[in-house]
Amino acid sequence: MKRKVTIIGSGNVAEAFARVLRESDHEVVQVYARNSERGELVAGLAGAEWCGKAEELAAAEIYLICVSDSAVAQVAAMLPFAPNAIVAHTAGCGTLEMLPQSVRRAVIYPFQTFSKGRVVDFKQLYLFIEAQDEATAAEATAFASTLSDCVAPADAALRSKIHLTGVIASNFVNNMYALAADVLERAGLPFDVVAPVIGETAAKALSSRNPVLVQTGPAVRGDKATMERHRALIGDDELFRTIYDKISENICRLKETSKSC
Repeated sequence: MKRKVTIIGSGNVAEAFARVLRESDHEVVQVYARNSERGELVAGLAGAEWCGKAEELAAAEIYLICVSDSAVAQVAAMLPFAPNAIVAHTAGCGTLEMLPQSVRRAVIYPFQTFSKGRVVDFKQLYLFIEAQDEATAAEATAFASTLSDCVAPADAALRSKIHLTGVIASNFVNNMYALAADVLERAGLPFDVVAPVIGETAAKALSSRNPVLVQTGPAVRGDKATMERHRALIGDDELFRTIYDKISENICRLKETSKSC
């Protein structure tokens, strides 16, 4: 069923929803955002108008609040939503209680990492749903199912755990890429030297029932001589050395077959 949707926010998540909704059968009637430059850009991607004033918020059937977790409650409290509309935030660690009791409250959490300018295939990502009652949940699920083939229920407690896995698997891993890039840069080498390693590691992890089964490297082999050479190369960067040691320790802990840790 075609829905009239208003997107609230102009960040990465708002941009992603603007793109996917533009390609759907739904109509984005408005993008509300205080940042005029970003708001107009996201509105353009959605084929909608930008609005920067709460009193000019357009009537819609679904409002998607795509702002940071900490801003959801404040933003939701100041906006005049249409009667009987579903108001859903997209925060992974947010609760239904962040939304006013006067609206039909829901959560539509897209489990993916989003960046400005990058197009994401919504069909392949999970949309996790929570709502105040069965009727609202059914409508939110039906709407989400037009955007993704992977829609599932998840309350706040479960979403928080899912969000944690995303931080570990995306944010933390990307930080490791940054450390690798720094070592390569200091060696006069480009980051793409390590690209095939990143690709193969991710492919092996995704093809295994548990990534610990495809763990490689000196820590899992108990190769202390190589690890000491690595520590020497790290030098007096205490934080980097601690990261190296702690992750190596955790590799050993998870790989119980290793006897040399």
